[in-house]
Amino acid sequence: VGGPRCGASLHEQNKALRIELNANANCAWQIQRNTNQTIRLVFSYFKFAPSSSCETESIKIYDGPSTNSPLLGQVCNDTDAVPVLQSSSDSLTFLITTNSVAFTRNFFVFYYYFSPETRPENCGGQLTGPNGTFTSPNYPAAYPEFTHCVWHIQTAKNSKIQLQFQDFFLELDKNCQFDFTAVYDGLTTNTGLIGKVCGLAQPKFESSSNVMTVVFFTDYANSYRGFFAQYTSVPLPGPAEPDTLLTCSSDSMKIVLSKSYLASLGYNETDLQLSDPSCSPVITNSVIFSFPLASCGTTKKDDGQSITYTNVISLSPTGNIITRKKRVQIIAKCKMENNSTLEVIYITKNNIIQNTTAVGRYNVSMSFYDSDSFSKPIHQSPYYVDLNQTLFAQVSLHSTDPNLLVFVDTCIASPQPDFGSLTYDLIRSGCNKDDTVVTYPPLEHYGRFKFNAFGFLQSLPSVYLQCDILICDSKNTNSRCTEGCISRQKRAISSYMWKTNTVVGPIRLKRNLRSADNSESLTKADAEETPNLQQYSFYTLSFVVLISNIIIVVAVIIKYHKRQAGYVYQKIQNS
Repeated sequence: VGGPRCGASLHEQNKALRIELNANANCAWQIQRNTNQTIRLVFSYFKFAPSSSCETESIKIYDGPSTNSPLLGQVCNDTDAVPVLQSSSDSLTFLITTNSVAFTRNFFVFYYYFSPETRPENCGGQLTGPNGTFTSPNYPAAYPEFTHCVWHIQTAKNSKIQLQFQDFFLELDKNCQFDFTAVYDGLTTNTGLIGKVCGLAQPKFESSSNVMTVVFFTDYANSYRGFFAQYTSVPLPGPAEPDTLLTCSSDSMKIVLSKSYLASLGYNETDLQLSDPSCSPVITNSVIFSFPLASCGTTKKDDGQSITYTNVISLSPTGNIITRKKRVQIIAKCKMENNSTLEVIYITKNNIIQNTTAVGRYNVSMSFYDSDSFSKPIHQSPYYVDLNQTLFAQVSLHSTDPNLLVFVDTCIASPQPDFGSLTYDLIRSGCNKDDTVVTYPPLEHYGRFKFNAFGFLQSLPSVYLQCDILICDSKNTNSRCTEGCISRQKRAISSYMWKTNTVVGPIRLKRNLRSADNSESLTKADAEETPNLQQYSFYTLSFVVLISNIIIVVAVIIKYHKRQAGYVYQKIQNS
């Protein structure tokens, strides 16, 4: 083991390097040897300055004789792995740069030349059974030098893996720099490192899902008997299979619903139909709708950047005069964009979106709450409110990633759930367009705002909200989520990780409570409120007569000035 000078050339067949660097270093090492073999390079220990970033401190590995060669990989302070890299030829270069912080950085680097076609027996592979065992090469005899074995374990879906080393004896070192076993929570070594172990032990590891990767590495000296490992799969709680499945291709749409899911909603396969009832499903163990995109009542919408095909499966009881079941709609969307297909399917119950499978890996929902504490969501369907009542809305991101920020970019209101031509802006590009809107500062996985209830003209009873949501990296202080209201020109260069929209509604005014179509039974509080409204019918009639006289006067004035009304919505003023 040696500590080469900064910028040294290395020509040995194999070599272990202890490197110690201080601030403002910029050192490159070139590994080159006239041979037809490949280089394997391992950074088994690295310690950068605390809180350093990849931009200021890193190890960059290049696949060739200089830093002008292709970049093979990068190691930083937040690298959650034991990096093992392999060249494509007989030369390789790595460059270590440090920032200006006064701190002693330490690195342990080991490389050796080898022939890729030669590998010891019992070294790595795919393990796919529900349980099994594997050992280090030559176990229980001493393992060979210059060994690099990788086992990929994959069990059944909806299970996790428990790994137990029944016998384990590797070269001992406090940092496990020489011989070690590394266990990763996933199918590759790019996923999270669960643990790294050496010496004499009986370690145990557990994955978060049904995949795990185990790496075994040894250097050129001090071999021991290795290990004997056993793994078992353990079922995870929850449903074994998804309840719904949507598959989109360039010419067709396929929707699969499990019978158990329909039964959980109180329905069976005879209670559902597509937008075009003449398109029937195929009934097997599941209910399967499969049809061309331009058929079965599918609607097509082109927004200039993508084309979206939408169809709706309606679930409603048959053969009954009355029902107490909630009406359910399953809305399936195929979005064609940039030669790729994105799939969205969500479930609505009595016009309230209950469950959303959003594009990408994020699940976003929106709900109303009873106060600005945002502790008690409104479950009433529809949500009946008073004119000018303050409504509290919250968008929630359901993700285990804590480093995400939610920003409400745009919110529009419409009297129709398809958000046709009649819409009204509440928020646009982060700017409040209605003078009753108040937005709250971004709070981790929540975007919140409030506004006063209004009604559309033309006696339209319902109001739906649709909001465009941006999700940003909370570590990026210059992201779109932190900029608030900005102009469209500046918005074009702002950064965000992901964008989606979510819908909630309908909101209905209490004056429409008695005439709402297909609404659910009134709550006790609502039922008690109706007699109070009747009690004041006399006063209401007097008020209507007064208003009629005012309208006649206003009509005369309007005719005199020959003005025409040009608004499609009406703000409700404080009385």
